[in-house]
Amino acid sequence: MKKGNHYIKNDESGGLGLFINRMQTLFVSLLRIWSIPIVLMLSLASGFTTYYGMSHFITPWIALIITVAIQSIIVICSLEIAGIHWKANRLRYFSVMLSLLIALAASITFSYFKFYEISEQQNIHINRFKEVRLQIDGYLDSIAQIKAKILGEQRKQLEKLSEEVSLAYFGTHPQIPAEYRNQVGEGPFWKHFNQRYQREKARFDQLEQEFSRLDQNVKTLQTNLYKLDKEPASVEQAYQGVVSELQNVQIKFNQLASDIIEKLPKAPELMPYAQFIQEVTPSFSMWQGFSLFAFVCAAMVDFFTVLLSYRLEFTAPGPLTEHEQELVFECLRQFTEFRINGNDELEMVIEKTELERARRYSDWSRMFAVGFLLSRGFLRKIDERTVEFAPNLYPMIAERMGDKLQAIKSQSLAKSTSTENS
Repeated sequence: MKKGNHYIKNDESGGLGLFINRMQTLFVSLLRIWSIPIVLMLSLASGFTTYYGMSHFITPWIALIITVAIQSIIVICSLEIAGIHWKANRLRYFSVMLSLLIALAASITFSYFKFYEISEQQNIHINRFKEVRLQIDGYLDSIAQIKAKILGEQRKQLEKLSEEVSLAYFGTHPQIPAEYRNQVGEGPFWKHFNQRYQREKARFDQLEQEFSRLDQNVKTLQTNLYKLDKEPASVEQAYQGVVSELQNVQIKFNQLASDIIEKLPKAPELMPYAQFIQEVTPSFSMWQGFSLFAFVCAAMVDFFTVLLSYRLEFTAPGPLTEHEQELVFECLRQFTEFRINGNDELEMVIEKTELERARRYSDWSRMFAVGFLLSRGFLRKIDERTVEFAPNLYPMIAERMGDKLQAIKSQSLAKSTSTENS
């Protein structure tokens, strides 16, 4: 009974372990299966951005064909790289790697344009607004300086005339003849200077009023600039208002200052409204204003595509049948040189040993098994004489070894039972 209980407990433990192992295998398998649609979706996303950027430089249908080729090369070469050890076939390895790098460079380059457009669209609009505002502010600053200079000179001239009127009233003006000096009162000399003063004062007041009305136009211009920045819904109306008020300011200022100063400031030539709201068009000039964020986004999509495609190669395309598993297990048992390599995988030498060569041993069956497992992805070639186990081969070998051990235990148990009975 103890033995029976012991065997029952082992069976229960084995059943639980087997269940856990199957659940873990199922979970890992589902993750690997899920990697396939993820790779396809990433490839489609990268293909869309690549096609978008390329279609601005060449005919769209040619861009579509090239894009399909680029994405296919990325996935295929990623799978190839995972299954090639550079020591096994250096020429093939470097040719595949070069193809992958060229495809990645083309994909990232043209994808960069789309991500640049998405990430820099707002910044480009802000820069255009800043350019318009700087042009207008520079012009307004120049006319404000000229206005202050004109009014300052006119005010000095008016103060000088006021002083002359005062001197004429007290009879101390230098132009008054000697016989009329020091005669206080509103005489003919005072009237003459006072008339000049009143005319200049009237002109000065009129000039101040005109500049005051000009200030209202400047205020309206600045209000439209504010709306252009803060009210996206009325961009067109605000921009047209900016252009119109800028023209009004220019015309009125030129009318006021043209008779006083010779060199008038040049009004800025604003960009057309269509250019102001124009979307970003992909061009190689985008690389001059390099955007690290856009480049990282473009590279990240292709990086994940390569990474997942690379990982897919570590799994076999499908399980082996019962007869195939038996054939593989028996053939692999014929190899004798095994070791754990630097990748923490079981590695075996597939060449004949010196003894086998001396005996002219035929290794056709086991080499067939090696070639079969290499083509199915259960083995990976390291160099000309060694291969390593892929992760999916271990469970199959473990199951076969477990069956063999169970058969040996059953035989030994049967022998011991027959001995006790005898």
